[in-house]
Amino acid sequence: MTSEYPVAGRWSAGTDSRDVRSPFDDSVIATVPAFGAEDVVAAVATAKKVMTDAPLATHERAAILDRAALILSERAEAVARDLAREAAKPIGQARVEVQRAISTLTFCAAEARTFTGELVPMDAAAAGVDHLGMVLRVPIGVVGAISPFNFPLNLVAHKVGPAIAAGCAVVVKPASQTPLSALNLARVLFDAGLPMEYLSVVPGSGATVGDALVNDPDVALISFTGSPEVGWGIRAAAPRKRVGLELGNNSPLIICADGNWKAAAAAIRLAGFAHAGQSCISTQRILVDESIKDQFVAELVRQVESLVVGDPMDDATEVSALISRSETDRVKSWVEAATANGAVVATGGTVTEEGHLRPTVLVDADPTDDVCAHEIFGPVVVVRGFTDVKAALAEANDSHYGLQAAIFTKDIDVALWAAQGLDYGGVLINEVPTWRADHMPYGGLRDSGNTREGPGWAIREMTEERLVVIKLGPGPE
Repeated sequence: MTSEYPVAGRWSAGTDSRDVRSPFDDSVIATVPAFGAEDVVAAVATAKKVMTDAPLATHERAAILDRAALILSERAEAVARDLAREAAKPIGQARVEVQRAISTLTFCAAEARTFTGELVPMDAAAAGVDHLGMVLRVPIGVVGAISPFNFPLNLVAHKVGPAIAAGCAVVVKPASQTPLSALNLARVLFDAGLPMEYLSVVPGSGATVGDALVNDPDVALISFTGSPEVGWGIRAAAPRKRVGLELGNNSPLIICADGNWKAAAAAIRLAGFAHAGQSCISTQRILVDESIKDQFVAELVRQVESLVVGDPMDDATEVSALISRSETDRVKSWVEAATANGAVVATGGTVTEEGHLRPTVLVDADPTDDVCAHEIFGPVVVVRGFTDVKAALAEANDSHYGLQAAIFTKDIDVALWAAQGLDYGGVLINEVPTWRADHMPYGGLRDSGNTREGPGWAIREMTEERLVVIKLGPGPE
């Protein structure tokens, strides 16, 4: 039976459908509609109309988001299990994602209540005397949200939540591999009181649904999370829209001789391998002072070999399948190419009986190898040594990405030097680059994107500034 999705203010199973399969064992877990461009047009038209005909007051938006956070917490286990099945995300990590989405909605509710414009001191200029100026923040219009497979609930919440807080209606295109979590979030929001016309979830291919969303003239803003190639292609195709991009990274982590390398190794155990390394800020390039490199590699290997690889629905599992067998083949081929070029496999590099890549530590890969130069998006980290911190900073910066980077050191001068010298959207000190809190400004430079996520920053992107000037009268006599 085909699941119904909310499109243009009503539940619809569409006229075509496709199966959603488990990345772990290829079993069919759901049948969902495969919508087309005409469905996007209808959804956008409905969204535009409801913003004009039935705008939500600020207190209504905030109350809806608060109730949604409560309802999601009540449904947390069921939502986590759907997430784990469709993404092959280990169930323990899926539960964490649900909790993060609850937090995201809560912060969005707070932003809805506190987000304001500003006063302009008009009389700072002689011409402005007897004038009062203010800047209002008004909804930008219909938001088109294109979300990825790796965080199919929380990253949809990071797009839909701020849009609702800003007063915008949203049309979501979920990742083709993971459409169930977006549907679960929509049901939560509708049960919290959001009118259906304010949110459509339109699963379908990028070439049909995605392109229709990008090209629709009534979509004011596109929020995209995914690959740089697709993201910058959207930006080029929609020069008149506001386009927010959160893209990839090949996250560097520098570990100095005085840094707590044991703590770093323990953190990398999941920072490099949770959800099989399929995170934009998964730790990937590890640069370690040569004086501690051998000790660090030994400890890291010990940590990584303790990871439990298996069925995502098993509570003990910490690493499961990549999103597809083709991705497994790609990542494995990158590892093999690096070893052919001189890299050493310290652990991993092989596949399980089910065909899933084991967590892999590579040592001394060449910086030009794909495993270093590009985002691997798989359960692989690369360790390289350095003898000079300046050289390590330069190597970390030698990337067309720029999302988050990190350094472990006890030297405050080196830490501040790194904070200023690492050319990334975020720099973390004595923490892995994979760390994120959902209310912080999150985003990168270069091929990592052009925006900042986090409710307080996203809501600004989803509003326009409107200057209002009032000419004061002569006043009472």
